[in-house]
Amino acid sequence: MSGGEVAGILVAVFWAILVSFLAVALARLAQTLRATTKLVADVTDQAVPLLADASSAVRSAQIQIDRVDAIASDVQEVTSNASALSTTVASTFGGPLVKVAAFGYGVRRALGGRKEDVPAGPAKQPRRTVIVGRTIPAARRTKRKKD
Repeated sequence: MSGGEVAGILVAVFWAILVSFLAVALARLAQTLRATTKLVADVTDQAVPLLADASSAVRSAQIQIDRVDAIASDVQEVTSNASALSTTVASTFGGPLVKVAAFGYGVRRALGGRKEDVPAGPAKQPRRTVIVGRTIPAARRTKRKKD
């Protein structure tokens, strides 16, 4: 055998080994692609029902939100009606009721005499009044008697 023949055999063996490695790599790549295809098919089969369930849940939530919105608008209308009624009642009966109460107080005061003239039992200690964190002395709180 000559040197050229040995070199040809070495190149042929090298190419055979290289083709073998490439064949193994291509076989593994094909196996990986088959597994990936199967995985994608399984995910698709499971995702479609999940998306349908999610879509129905979103529709149900939208229906409930619409109902809550209708209830909130009804409550707002009732609140505005109650406010208007309260204002009407206060303006209609408020003034006359204050006048009747003042008149009743005046009549009681006139008929009952002054409370200061009637002894009420044991002497009471003067009340202390607190205004914004300070106490007003009792002397400033008492009513002055007219001469």
